[in-house]
Amino acid sequence: MNIQDTVIALSEACGASGSETAAAELALGMLREYCPDAEIRNGNVIGRYGAFADGRPHLVLDAHIDQIGMIVTYITDDGFIKVGNLGGIDRRLLPAQPVVVHGKKDIKGVVCSVPPHLSKGEGKVLSFEDVAIDTEMSADELKRIVSLGDTVTFDVKCRKLAGSRITGGALDDRCGVAAILYALELLKDSPLKYNVTVIFSAQEELGERGAKIGAFELDPDIAIAVDVSFAYAEGEDRLKCGDLGKGAMIGISPSLSRRISDGLTEAAENAKLPYQTEVMNGLTSTNADRYSVSRGGSEACTVSIPLRNMHTPVEVIDLADVELTGRLLAEFIREA
Repeated sequence: MNIQDTVIALSEACGASGSETAAAELALGMLREYCPDAEIRNGNVIGRYGAFADGRPHLVLDAHIDQIGMIVTYITDDGFIKVGNLGGIDRRLLPAQPVVVHGKKDIKGVVCSVPPHLSKGEGKVLSFEDVAIDTEMSADELKRIVSLGDTVTFDVKCRKLAGSRITGGALDDRCGVAAILYALELLKDSPLKYNVTVIFSAQEELGERGAKIGAFELDPDIAIAVDVSFAYAEGEDRLKCGDLGKGAMIGISPSLSRRISDGLTEAAENAKLPYQTEVMNGLTSTNADRYSVSRGGSEACTVSIPLRNMHTPVEVIDLADVELTGRLLAEFIREA
């Protein structure tokens, strides 16, 4: 498995929350290499890894397949598209961003930007009520292609940076999907002490909705949410951030299972894998929150990949962290 190619392919597939089909179908094809029975159910990509045996604990590996985006709410008489947000978009960066409107066919557009000459230096952060997308099409032309409720994503491709780092959009959480796939690759010839199910869940950015469905349906004993977390950049609080290139961030929180956190830490140390610790003082704002309280509750934990510039078109990760995350998951499952 080529981790870089896998991450880039997943990142560049469109799949805003609630409209994840293209990204989900791509991930489904990749997952079927390891889970031939994998399918899409209620928007979630779900597959069982290997044969299930009675008496073994059931472990779920979860990464969300959706990305932040926008939804078409109105088309003005002048031919501008008005939108609302899908997930926590950083509104500071919206002006002049290139976007793709996913209608009956994809249309390129840009978010309108008031020139500094006309704003008199008094520019403010746009509210979504002020955001308008220009496609250079008339209202009549647009209405033949674009419907209210269609989604909009940033028009961005991945680019390589120094070393093993890349930048792009939707790395949150497509790099987590890739890490799970890599873990399955590493486990191909290993005897399993868990019954393992993989879920690439929908609508995480809208309140972990896909994971809520998946947690109830799958009812695992143990659930590991593989997501991203904050990587340190200039001006940020080091106490709240991990570092790029230094391995997966193992979650510790009162809302998580300390037994699983300790087990992941022990697995990393036994395999001499670098890792980082992420301490949270409450909920994690990841899918782990859903698994820990579904039905009778699962022993849930987070394993996060450090990422800069979260929820922007220029997210940055180190591919070494994706590999180390996959290795950590594989070691944890091997050691049971």
